[in-house]
Amino acid sequence: MIMYQIETVKNNKNKKNIIIIVIIAILLIALAIFAGIQLAKYTTKQEQPEQNSTNQEENKPQEKPKEVIENSKNNFKLNNEQITAINNIYTSNEKRAFLTFDDGPSSNITPTILDILKKENVKATFFVLGTMVKSNPEILKRTYQEGHYIANHGYSHVYKNIYANENKPLEEYHKTNELIQKAIEQPNYQSNVFRFPGGSNGGYYEKVKTKAKKVLEENKVAYLDWNALTNDANGADTEEKVMKNLKSTCKGKSSVVILMHDAPNKELTAKTLPKVIEYLKEKEYNFKSLYDIL
Repeated sequence: MIMYQIETVKNNKNKKNIIIIVIIAILLIALAIFAGIQLAKYTTKQEQPEQNSTNQEENKPQEKPKEVIENSKNNFKLNNEQITAINNIYTSNEKRAFLTFDDGPSSNITPTILDILKKENVKATFFVLGTMVKSNPEILKRTYQEGHYIANHGYSHVYKNIYANENKPLEEYHKTNELIQKAIEQPNYQSNVFRFPGGSNGGYYEKVKTKAKKVLEENKVAYLDWNALTNDANGADTEEKVMKNLKSTCKGKSSVVILMHDAPNKELTAKTLPKVIEYLKEKEYNFKSLYDIL
């Protein structure tokens, strides 16, 4: 009897061991199958990214590079054709008027001029000084944002400095251009057009100016004077005198580049500007900025 019980216990123990082994085997097989499935999914995923990425790029709307968006105006240097257009600005079959303002931006006059231009829906060209840009960057930024052309009048306006030699005008041009870029937050902006303080011809420094013109041309920088003016910086001290000078210098001309100023002491210029615009409209001039010819 005792032997039978021992044998029975032994058989039962063997059965339990077999069952445990079977269960472990089943678990191992299941685990192997699960691992195989996960490995297959991972391998497939790893093989597909390049194709999926390509499809996403193909379906994604094409965006302009950031620098193009930020520098949509004047992110280039002039070509020969554009320089010729500046040189020929005084000749046109169309009656056109380019309002140009020198020596700014100023904190008191430039904003008033901008308000008037905005009200009259007129775009102008501002030949800015580096020293003034440095002092009034936010005003220059507004000028640019409102669609006016930002041109270059050098840095100092001190004749003995800017005309020390033929390379100095270009040096002041670059110094001012860098300040313009910083003020308007356009790191690739090129002002492209320079106005010599006192004009590009005549005067004590005429020989230096003649050589400086060649240096500018070699560096694809145009220069621009004027063929009409109000004399707001040279003796015109009443609205009547300002208008008289404007009318006499515009007479008989189809394309006029009008010299005015937005320096801090040019209250008369800002005060007379609505009359200047009104007169030019009466004479059927179309207002242009340098953007229109470059």
